[in-house]
Amino acid sequence: MDMKLELVSVPVSDIDRAKDFYVKAGFNADHDHTVSDEIRFVQLTPPGSACSIAIGKGLTAMTPGSLDNLQMVIGDAEAVRAELAGRGIEVSEVDEQPWGRFVHFSDPDGNRWALQELPAWSAGAGGSGENRGG
Repeated sequence: MDMKLELVSVPVSDIDRAKDFYVKAGFNADHDHTVSDEIRFVQLTPPGSACSIAIGKGLTAMTPGSLDNLQMVIGDAEAVRAELAGRGIEVSEVDEQPWGRFVHFSDPDGNRWALQELPAWSAGAGGSGENRGG
């Protein structure tokens, strides 16, 4: 039985500000629909991802900024860091760990993201197959 994660709700306080931030970070704005006075659904997809995020009104009871450590896999931590910084996103330096190289950023509400370049030994799980140290 396959189960594919396709959508994660991200709680935000200002939908338009959050949408602008994620588009600036390179996410594709797939949908922006106001269904009713109580529901607005905005779907955004990170580049290369099969899973999207949803922000909006009436989608979740979570407190804005309460998501911690949403994680995506990337191919090259330095390149992604440079791309995000070049887009004006406040992003951490590359954090070297034995289990991968990480770059971190937060959206305007404080929802935290970790971007992981997998180590060479995990190439079958999406790692680069290169050993960059750590």
